[in-house]
Amino acid sequence: MSPTASGLVTRPSPDVSPLTVDRRNAGPGSGAGPRILLLHGLANSGAVWDGFVDRWRARAEVWTAELPWRNDGDPVWGHEGEPSRWIESALTRVPGGVDLVVAHSMSANLLVELLNRRAADIRHRYGLAGAVLVSPFYRREVEDFRWSALGDLIARFEHTMREGIRMHATRSIDPELLDDLALRVCERVGPHGWVRFLDTYLRTPLLRTELITLPCKVIVGADDTTVPPEEGVALAEDLPAGTAELLDGCGHFPMLREPDRFAAIVHHFLDTLGHRPSLSGKVTEPSAGGNS
Repeated sequence: MSPTASGLVTRPSPDVSPLTVDRRNAGPGSGAGPRILLLHGLANSGAVWDGFVDRWRARAEVWTAELPWRNDGDPVWGHEGEPSRWIESALTRVPGGVDLVVAHSMSANLLVELLNRRAADIRHRYGLAGAVLVSPFYRREVEDFRWSALGDLIARFEHTMREGIRMHATRSIDPELLDDLALRVCERVGPHGWVRFLDTYLRTPLLRTELITLPCKVIVGADDTTVPPEEGVALAEDLPAGTAELLDGCGHFPMLREPDRFAAIVHHFLDTLGHRPSLSGKVTEPSAGGNS
């Protein structure tokens, strides 16, 4: 079950696809401008980008994915390995390729994992020119993970669920109800989904970041209590073409807290990338991970 902004709880329909990708704006017309794909984090949804989409200029096509780990998705995704395959499957759903991927939290890390394994192939197959990584998790050394930190990670996850619900809400929510809704989201993610996230986080010291030459902008909130902001800054430093943007007054959801500033940063970054010709007819489904 998952909470909505009104506090209601919904259940996923068995007929709902684990992955959908939808066009969110009118844009300039097919192939006339850059294509942007937005990927939400764990236990969120495409609605996390609503304020950003409203501020996006008309010359680009904006697409959002509803990923298996969305707040009303089927938790069965967590029973399977290699969730990054869903990131590539989302890329295949945008006709003509993708210029820029903007990914939040766990999805940002899964995108980095995918690029770590197949950076050149991903860039060629989908025409990817750059990526914006929002509030990613990252540690440089395996020794940076301590057994004693696991309890704190769980507590911070519950806090993040509360923050996300509160920022999405159209009205104030009673603190006790907010706690209850956050706990329901955590139960919805379940142990398997949590382990998939934790496994992704634990593997970050093993990433060969020097192989990821794709231009990347890392955006982190200076007041993020879910993941220390310095982790995102460190990731940007370790990426050959990475730069970091630290947003004062923002937590784990800078696109919700400061949508105007967030959109301006992404606009500027896209301008530095240029625009490649349409790849219409070139995009194909990946040979692996075809459950989409």
